[in-house]
Amino acid sequence: MTIQIINGPNLNLLGVREPSVYGSTSFDDFLPCLRACFPDVQIDYFQSNIEGELIDKLQDVGFQCGGIVLNAGAYTHTSIALADCIRAISAPVVEVHISNVHQREAFRHQSMIAAACRGVICGFGLDSYRLAIESFKP
Repeated sequence: MTIQIINGPNLNLLGVREPSVYGSTSFDDFLPCLRACFPDVQIDYFQSNIEGELIDKLQDVGFQCGGIVLNAGAYTHTSIALADCIRAISAPVVEVHISNVHQREAFRHQSMIAAACRGVICGFGLDSYRLAIESFKP
C-alpha cells in the first residue's frame, strides 16, 4: 500500500516555527521514524506553500494511492478549491493537524475541507500523522 502525505504552507518550517505549538522536530527528521513504524507501507511525502501545487499533487496521486494524509495548514480554513479536489479524487483523505486547532484562534475552528475527508485528526503533535496512517490499515 502507498500512502501519500501532503503538507501545506509553512510546514516546511517545522522544528523552527513556533516550537511551543508545533514542537522542535522537523518533518524531515520525523519522516524516517514514521516510515519505521510502517515497514510494509510505502510513505511518499510532498510539501508546498502554494495552493495550486497541493491541488496538482492531490490530482496526481488521488486515483492510485491507498490513502492521503493532508495537513493543508492555513488553507484548511480557506480553500474551497482543495475541498472540491478532495471530492473529485477516489483515494480517501484524512485531514491532520499537529496542534489542537479548537484550542486556538476562532478562525481555526472551521475547516473548509473536513466535510470532504474521511476523518480529521488533530492535537496529537506529529503523532497525528501516525494515527492517520493507522486509519488506512485494513
